[in-house]
This record gives sequence, structure tokens and C-alpha cells, in this order.
Amino acid sequence: MNISSIVVQVRQEHVDEVVETLKNADFCDYHFHDKSIGKIIVTVEGENISEEIGKVKQIQALPHVISAEMMMAYSEEELDAERSKLEMGGPNVPPMLNDDSIRAEDIVYNGDLKKKDI
Repeated sequence: MNISSIVVQVRQEHVDEVVETLKNADFCDYHFHDKSIGKIIVTVEGENISEEIGKVKQIQALPHVISAEMMMAYSEEELDAERSKLEMGGPNVPPMLNDDSIRAEDIVYNGDLKKKDI
């Protein structure tokens, strides 16, 4: 599952109309807007990036929308892959972080845990 935030830009005089359209849309979730600068924040979800891009294109095609751009993205698959890397250890995870006998309060961080010995 992917979730992305989208910043929608419209002219100030069209903010209310576009907000209502987005609130009623089945392809995004409205969160908030700033009428003084014509920006609206929504999120889209999809099984993959292609589905998300299709929803962004739907937003871009709405009347009065100047632009709709993806700002932040979250991908469950990427998060799971990174968690697996951490759990497996490997060269990028200092051994001390996987040592259950070391208490977190005893770790002194000096900018580089890879070279730090307790």
C-alpha cells in the first residue's frame, strides 16, 4: 500500500469550489487548505505508484486546478524492506545495537556508532 500527500494549487477565488470537489471525491482524502495562498492538501492511496499517479492526474484534471504535485510518499513495501535490513544486521548496523545486554542509557553517541565501542 502506498500513501502520498498532494499539494494542490488553485487561485484564491476558486479554493472553496475545489475544496468541495476534493472533499466529495472518491480518489483522495481532503485534509486542509490555506485560502490566502490557494494551497490545498490531500492524500491519495494506491496499491502501487501507478495507481497513485492515476489519482494525481484526476486531481490535475479538475477545473481550476493549476497544479497538483506529490510531496511526500510512503510505501509499505519499502518500509518492510528497511525493517528487514535492520533486523538482519549487516554491515550498516553496528553490532552494539543488536546486543540485548547493552542498555540504551549506556550508549554514548558521539556522531558515529559504527566506530564506537562501549
